[in-house]
Amino acid sequence: MTHLVFELAPTALTTAQHTLAPYAVAHQNAHALTVAKLKGCTLTLYASGKLLIQGSQAQAVAADLGFMEMAEQASSKNTAISNSTRPTATGQPSNQLSLIGSDEVGNGSYFGGLAVVASYVTPSDHTWLRQLGVGDSKTLTDQKIRQIAPLLEEKIPHKALLLTPKKYNQVVGEGLRHNAVSVKVALHNQAIFLLLQEVSEPEAIVIDAFTSESNYRKYLRQEVNQFHQPISLIQKAESQYLAVAASSIIARKLFLDNLDSLSQQIGLTLPSGAGTASDKVASQILARFGQDGLTQVAKWHFKNTQKAYNLLKKR
Repeated sequence: MTHLVFELAPTALTTAQHTLAPYAVAHQNAHALTVAKLKGCTLTLYASGKLLIQGSQAQAVAADLGFMEMAEQASSKNTAISNSTRPTATGQPSNQLSLIGSDEVGNGSYFGGLAVVASYVTPSDHTWLRQLGVGDSKTLTDQKIRQIAPLLEEKIPHKALLLTPKKYNQVVGEGLRHNAVSVKVALHNQAIFLLLQEVSEPEAIVIDAFTSESNYRKYLRQEVNQFHQPISLIQKAESQYLAVAASSIIARKLFLDNLDSLSQQIGLTLPSGAGTASDKVASQILARFGQDGLTQVAKWHFKNTQKAYNLLKKR
């Protein structure tokens, strides 16, 4: 989905409202002056002076309503729109927006749960986040994650959800309610839904992409809790948006804490990932505790389960 962001001067707000008036629709956005619909696009004019246009025809709509011309004029006069937020054709939300960013950790690990976190970050948070060293959790050591995450948890509004292996195995698998993709849709949707109840209306919502937008929408129809704000699924979003990066770090700590807790419960060190080390530990768990023991700490539908059984037979 394409996003265009215009930062209008106060004197341009009235003009923008009049322009959008014929297409205005009822809305529940407490921070918006006007919400309009045109050619499948949603146009949101905020009291702050920002105009957000979302939809595949965003550029065409902006041109039809004169906002592209306004941007060109402002570019030369440096008044109506700032260079940092000038609309582009990247198809991604601007970093200058207030964002909810959501990410998950544990999806590729055989042992441990699935952690999903949604965080609300505004541009005023960016300096502090960068000074803290916030970035993609995959590029940070576990020690650094454990140092940063508590600070983020304290300052950044967020919602964290953990699906333990026991619960995961009750809902994910053949003949069960979810598959490996639909369960992530459910968790992301719920985390964002809960966060929206507590924070100001974000100007965009970004999820680190794990499936196509059409697939996401298909599974989303199964969810009871819904929200009206559009989302953007963006590849490697954790390296592009600080809101997603913050969520990635908090989720990584939640996953690590759960893995440590499960290791203590089972009496074995559970490795992260889904490699041969996981196969060996799983076979040991099967030998000591059987299937019931393994389903308490591992995602049963992974191929590692069959590999663990194969190793057990060779003993």
